[in-house]
Amino acid sequence: MADATKTWDEEVDLLVAGTGAAAMSAAVSGAAKGLTVLVVESSDKWGGSTAMSGGGAWLPQHTLQREAGIADSDENVLTYLDACVGTPEDVGPASSLARRKTFVKAAPEVYTFLEDLGMPWVMARDYPDYYPDLPGGIAGGRTVEPKSLNVKKLGDWYDHARETMPPVPMRSGDFWLVSRAWSTPSGFVGGAKMVFRVLGSVLTGKKDTGLGMSMAAWLQYLAKVKQGTEVRLSTPVTDLVMEDGRVIGAVVNGPDGQRRIRTRAGVVFGAGGFESNKEMRQEYQGIDGAPSGSPSNDGSAIRIGMAHGADVALMDDAWWGPSVMAPAGGDPTFIVSERSMPFSICVDQTGKRFVNESTSYVDFGHAMQSNGLDITNPAWMILDVRHRRRYLNNAFLTGAKALYEQGIAVKADTLEELAEKTGMDKTVFKETIQRFNGFARKGVDEDFGRGKDAYDNYYGDPTVKPNPNLGQIAKGPFVAVKIVLGDLGTKGGLLTDEFARVLDTEGKVIDGFYATGNTSASVMGRTYPGAGSTLGPALVFGYIAGNDAAARAAAMDKAPASETPVAR
Repeated sequence: MADATKTWDEEVDLLVAGTGAAAMSAAVSGAAKGLTVLVVESSDKWGGSTAMSGGGAWLPQHTLQREAGIADSDENVLTYLDACVGTPEDVGPASSLARRKTFVKAAPEVYTFLEDLGMPWVMARDYPDYYPDLPGGIAGGRTVEPKSLNVKKLGDWYDHARETMPPVPMRSGDFWLVSRAWSTPSGFVGGAKMVFRVLGSVLTGKKDTGLGMSMAAWLQYLAKVKQGTEVRLSTPVTDLVMEDGRVIGAVVNGPDGQRRIRTRAGVVFGAGGFESNKEMRQEYQGIDGAPSGSPSNDGSAIRIGMAHGADVALMDDAWWGPSVMAPAGGDPTFIVSERSMPFSICVDQTGKRFVNESTSYVDFGHAMQSNGLDITNPAWMILDVRHRRRYLNNAFLTGAKALYEQGIAVKADTLEELAEKTGMDKTVFKETIQRFNGFARKGVDEDFGRGKDAYDNYYGDPTVKPNPNLGQIAKGPFVAVKIVLGDLGTKGGLLTDEFARVLDTEGKVIDGFYATGNTSASVMGRTYPGAGSTLGPALVFGYIAGNDAAARAAAMDKAPASETPVAR
């Protein structure tokens, strides 16, 4: 552990590790309070998993929601969290009542705070909560995302972004329509609007970006360009410096070597989870996983915290979801709309259904775990030819040839042949299809309730009757796609209180030490209340960390030299 008696190489008010939404929210809020902030990023790319995400943030009661007349309240949101996440007593301290209340109160504050700094928002009006029929759930409006940013405003700094696709002003609210742009009038209109948005950007000489990159880029713009905050890449934190139980600095290892940085207000860890660390995944989750988060999320920040007595929670969980197995040299494809559209069904290796295909991805992932499905024992998504012709399937955009050559996708003219090629029991598979097709004709899924609520229907096809999520598997050629247990990042991490302060194994605050985002254990427990339930809390508790660090520094300034303010 770092020696507190050694000399310092530099001093700042607040040191922030990471460049995703959690870290940058802390950096922006701290700088807005007058702190000198230094941001360090372990990799050579900024943006973290935020830049790779859909970019939505679940921020209930934001301004646009109120202006649209969508009724909501603190009590309503807390009731919903109790209903879908479980009571705080059931979930544990990561989702304590204090943390929930803080999140609900601060969510609209964060929206306004970032808007006032210049970040414009758009509401995903039609994106429902993932459990809209539960008490407190609503059928759309709690999710927002930043409008596109012309990344030319970042200059050469954008060359260092964790870019996963060319700059395109696409929004997460576009997907539900774009995925069926060839099959429905509303989908065609939605796709056309997006195309015109892209053309408008090009014709005006802009370089507008969207989705998660828009969120990451806006936060970089606010911090680096407008506030003048320094962001150093390839500079991981390797240790904390402690004195009398307080964090007083950190050790970083940058391109110029090791540096000891003293901090007056504190250290914030917003450096992602541990999804890319196979050893940690085996230790805490017993799987290798098929992560879709940043490859630099190796859990080192969590390990450093634990080495200094920090407690952890929810380490066995993640933001699970099904993914199409990665082809050699490629990445897994996290699937959402594909499995919800009609003329598709998901089965295990025996040929049986095991889940409502349209359910939220976390619940789908938990169902895979409950049925022993993972990389070594994958499931299959079965597609009728109408699914392939009518709907966008992201897995095939990266190259169908490789999927077929490597057995990740299998095609057959008949269902019997498909069962044989995939190794499924022909009799079981035939019975499953027959039963499912009966449900599709009636419009009621008697086994798993697919298509029963607004979230299921969101990614359905309204032209398919009587249930927009159910279509018979009857027309070939048929395709089976191998799906494995994937994730958007791990959900467990350092245990924090309602001020984003890290707690030790005795439940006491480690003064001067904050954590947020996937470095911390999620306030959402083991579920996923709505679109943006990762980025929403990341922004909120990052904002809270920056504000609390500023208050801590101010208290230290006022205290007599002989006194050290205690943790509140």
